[in-house]
Amino acid sequence: MARRWSPTVLQRDCWATTVPAGQVVLLGEGGEVEVVQQLGGSITVRTELGALLRIDATNLDALGLELSEGPTDGSIGDGDHHPDAPFHLDHVIDALKQVYDPEIPIDIVELGLVYRCEELPDVFDTRRIEIDLSMTAPGCGMGDVLRGDAASAALAVPGVDDVEVTLVWDPPWTVQRMSEAARLQLGLL
Repeated sequence: MARRWSPTVLQRDCWATTVPAGQVVLLGEGGEVEVVQQLGGSITVRTELGALLRIDATNLDALGLELSEGPTDGSIGDGDHHPDAPFHLDHVIDALKQVYDPEIPIDIVELGLVYRCEELPDVFDTRRIEIDLSMTAPGCGMGDVLRGDAASAALAVPGVDDVEVTLVWDPPWTVQRMSEAARLQLGLL
């Protein structure tokens, strides 16, 4: 049975990133796309020809959408972490859980793409977070996009002054790095 096309007409020009190549393209007003995923701070759409594109949450209005409940910019919502609460590295991990792979509806933490997240002493007595991030495949063009999303998410955590996100390839990512819940969600268990 063929998939039914449910287009959304773009209400204005907006920038998008091709998935998985990572090339930036301009989508024109009046063009048609289908929303296939809206998680965290981005929306994944499909063109009529089947190409996947990632659109940043700042362009939701181009799709005629509004922000869903909960944070989409990587910031911590009204949940467990109050802005005046003492800093804890778990707050950074929670923020990283708001960054989603544009092809797989699972956040980068559950996907096992975050290899390291540490608070390191900084010479200026500020809070510096270093994150090692991998991709599911070395040739994935979304590395810089997800690296930027992770940095923005971590910087949005109260008390974080500086973030460095490094793409790493060793050890290579495998499905075994995914959480059990993520593998179950994708039918890999």
